[in-house]
Amino acid sequence: MASPEPSAGGDAASQSAAVQPLQLPTPEEIKGQEMMNNCAVRSVLSGVMAVERLLFGGAPLSAPPPHHLHYQLFLLAPGGGLGVLMGLFFGALENPIMSEEMTARQQIVYQAKQMGRKSMSHAKTFAVMGLIFSAAECVVEKARAKHDITNSAVAGCVTGGALAAKGGPQATCIGCVGFGAFSVAIEKFMERHT
Repeated sequence: MASPEPSAGGDAASQSAAVQPLQLPTPEEIKGQEMMNNCAVRSVLSGVMAVERLLFGGAPLSAPPPHHLHYQLFLLAPGGGLGVLMGLFFGALENPIMSEEMTARQQIVYQAKQMGRKSMSHAKTFAVMGLIFSAAECVVEKARAKHDITNSAVAGCVTGGALAAKGGPQATCIGCVGFGAFSVAIEKFMERHT
């Protein structure tokens, strides 16, 4: 049997690759993790992050929950920014009723106001969407004690149904199926890239 003596060249490599001891989390870190595992905290943060992104731009100021980061990055955190962009686009498409009688300056002011209103409306919608989706997914995950694609599908169904509820039962069903399918597609897409 060969002796376990290291060679002269392997000494430097073994010393630089020394294993660091495992550090246990501090009581503050444990409390922070417990707080972030609360569904209400996660949901509120998800809704607030979209508005925060709208108001302050750039990266969200709140620390994102450690769980489901891909949804926050794709759907929730940029929700306010996406709402602003959609509002700018759709607001610009609306023509004033009296456009022939308005001066160029009046039309520009009208378009700017419309774009601002639409931007705020869409940003609020995305914030509510983030809040509902995050809450539903967290509750389903805790009830099932599993993290899989079924949670995303159920949360998407709940979110789509809730957002379309004012349109009646048919709209609620279509919203449920549509948003559930979208959530599954996003989950599958993000699985490949993580």
